[in-house]
Formats: sequence, structure tokens, C-alpha cells
Amino acid sequence: MDEPEADTACAPRTSEYGQYCPLALAAELLCRRWTLLVASRVLDGCRTFSEIHRGVPRISPTLLSTRLGELERAGIIRRVPIEGSRRVRYEPTEAGFELNDVIMGMAVWGQRWGREMVDDDLDPAFLAWSMSTRLDTSAMPAGRTVIEFEFSGCPHEYGRVWLIHENGKVDMCLKHPGFDTDVLVKADIRRFVETWRGFRDLREEIGAGHVVLQGSPAQTRALPDWLLLSSLAPHTRGAD
Repeated sequence: MDEPEADTACAPRTSEYGQYCPLALAAELLCRRWTLLVASRVLDGCRTFSEIHRGVPRISPTLLSTRLGELERAGIIRRVPIEGSRRVRYEPTEAGFELNDVIMGMAVWGQRWGREMVDDDLDPAFLAWSMSTRLDTSAMPAGRTVIEFEFSGCPHEYGRVWLIHENGKVDMCLKHPGFDTDVLVKADIRRFVETWRGFRDLREEIGAGHVVLQGSPAQTRALPDWLLLSSLAPHTRGAD
């Protein structure tokens, strides 16, 4: 028996499910590639285009601009002009703030049940951005502190990143920042990411020599107190 011809007048567009189901309506927007990650960065406090791009380093600027436009049209973020500049900043709307619990729930699920990491997931740029948001600056000395990370086993073209703390402000660099290093951290990138995610204990990794610290004794002792690890680290992996 022949299949009935599709009613093209009623057929949904390829980006739509053609259902009034609220989950389907949400998925039409939020399940597009990069969309949830971009929204998450704005909720994390990234406000300018460059700040958001640092949090999703593998997205192209063109696609990032597209996704920001889609989120703005959907009423999830809004553009606010920066006074005295042609630039804008991005802020969550009420609808955007309501996404926070959804995104965090998905992140916890991914921490517990997501697939195992492959080499291509081990992006030092994203790791550097993540760490820059998780330094306990209140525990760090006044003035400037430069932490350099040297990763082996890195699948990308660079394996060095820097975090610079100065009087409560943290920045990240993928190129030498022009300052002397105070603490050098050496580790295999996979092992360090596993530690960052809470699958290994940082102090045990340092004690076993898997994470090597170089610098003054006071600063190398203090580094585990400075680096808070991922906010998802308390959530353990699910059973195999």
C-alpha cells in the first residue's frame, strides 16, 4: 500500500516538531547546537561578545552571533548598549533566569551519566576559562599572582595557559601574558581534567607527583585552596 502524500501545508519546518507540547516548543530553540552553552555563559555572568566567546571557544564568531540573535528574539537575553561605546552587553531576561535550574539539572546529569571524555574534548582554552571562574580570590595574596599550566598529552596545538589574578580580578591567557610565573602547574591534561571534575583528589594527585607544582613553598602549598574545582565536582559519576 502506498504511503499517503505529505500535507506540505501542515508540515512543520525542519527546525520545528509540529507539536504544541511545551517540551517540543522548548527543544526547538534550546536543542540547537551551542544554544544552551551560549545561554549558560550569559547566566554565568559573561556579558560581552568576547567574554561569551571565551566560554565557548570552539564556536565560530559568526555562529555565536547567530545564536545570540536567536536567544534575543526568543526573549531569553537582551542587548543593552554600553554607554559611551558602540558595543553592547548581553543580560538574561526573566525567561533567561528561569533557564538556570534547567541548565544546572542537565549539567548535573551530564556529570553523572554523560559519555566518557575523548581526547578531542580536552580543550585547554575551555579549561582555562572554567578555572578562571573558580579561583577563590579571597584566599590569594594581594597584588598580582600568575599561575601557568603546562599540559602534556594535549590533542590541540597549544598546551600552555595562564591565569592572572590581580586584586580580586581574574583573567585568562592563551599566550604568554608578559609577566613572570609565580606557580607552574604541570600535568597530563586528561588526568588534570578528571581532577578538575572531581573524579580524582587534587591533593592526592599532587602528593603522588601526577600534578607537579613549581614555585615558592608558600604558594604551591596554597594552590589547592585557591583552585575551587568545578562546581559540579561534588556530583559523583553514576554506576556503570
